[in-house]
Parts: sequence; C-alpha cells; structure tokens
Amino acid sequence: MKKVAVILSGCGVFDGSEIHESVLSLLALEENGASWHCFAPDVQQMHVINHKAGEESEEKRNVLAESARIARGDVSPLSELNESDFDALLIPGGFGVAKNLCDFAVNGAEMVLNDDVKTVCTAFAEAEKPAGYICISPVMIPAVYGAGAKGTIGSDPDTAAAFNAMGGEHIECPVDDFVLDQKRKLLSTPAYMLASTISETSKGINGLVKKLVELA
Repeated sequence: MKKVAVILSGCGVFDGSEIHESVLSLLALEENGASWHCFAPDVQQMHVINHKAGEESEEKRNVLAESARIARGDVSPLSELNESDFDALLIPGGFGVAKNLCDFAVNGAEMVLNDDVKTVCTAFAEAEKPAGYICISPVMIPAVYGAGAKGTIGSDPDTAAAFNAMGGEHIECPVDDFVLDQKRKLLSTPAYMLASTISETSKGINGLVKKLVELA
C-alpha cells in the first residue's frame, strides 16, 4: 500500500484548508488503495475569518489544531514529516495555503514559504517522489521546483501571471482535468479555483489522485 503525506493549512476555505477538497482528496486516496496521514505547521493562523459573515474575527487560532478538525484529531506537526516514510505528497487548497503555508495572499509573486513547508516540499522534490498540488496550492510550485516547473491554477490571469513571474510555466486547465509535469512527477488541478460545485471539484481531484498513486 502506498503511503501519502497530506499537508493541511487549517480548517475552512477562507483561512485554512478547503474542507471539500481535503475530504475528497482523502477519499480518493483510499479509493485508489493508498493510506494517508495529515500534517500541518504548528503556527498561528494569519487571521481567522467568520465564514458565515465573511468578516475577519479577533480570534486567534492554531493551524495544527484547526487542521485536526479535518483529520479527526490524527494530525502531526509538519516539522515531524520525514519524506523517507512516504511515497508521495498531496496538498489540498483553501486560502490557508496562501496565508499559512506561505504569504502569497499578502506578497504575491514575492512570496516566501513557511520554513517547514519549504523543507518538506523540497525533500519530496529532491527525492523525485510524486506530489500533487490542488486549487491555490500550485502557487508554491515555482518556489519548490524552480524555473520551468509546470502547474495550473486553472485560468485566473492574475494568479497565472504571478506563477510565471516566479519562474514557473503556467498551463491553463479545465476543472475536470489536471496538469502533469512528467519530468518532476508533479501534478496540479484547479478544483475550486474554477469549480462551483462539489461534483465538479471531485473530477479533477479524482484524476490527479489516481495518477499520483500510480506514480508513487
């Protein structure tokens, strides 16, 4: 059985991991015969959003503790993730990626990755193990894989331009498909960057995960 490490960024589309994408990813891994374990950085969220009101709250929340909501408590600090223990890496989307795993939401193409995120993602890249990036998480690809790395966030022109400005090669992709950078064993799919329903989101994620497990 292939073992896949999943990096979460909190719980909730506007300040953490996108819950639909995360659950669909975990389900797809199991349906393709793989096991998974979730990890998250043990840091404070950039901020907390009231998802009902759409407004920022004065609350303070921890990314690891919030990620445990999705993982049903079974989540480990990202600093404990050893690439050698796993066959592949998967990162669901949600704006927590751009706020807690890196600072793309604030600095765009000048973004910096969280130290543990940089260490872990680079380890998988250097070991030539397959990795899947979903929704907004592909914005981290150029910072991990360097110039020429291929990926997609769908078709949003501003985000695509930032991806290219960071040295990546952005490829437009429909919601029901994924992009494979064969040289790097690197996969990405737009998910809710384009999708308007859960069923739309599932199509690209299911295809990506199936290929990820095949490559592992």
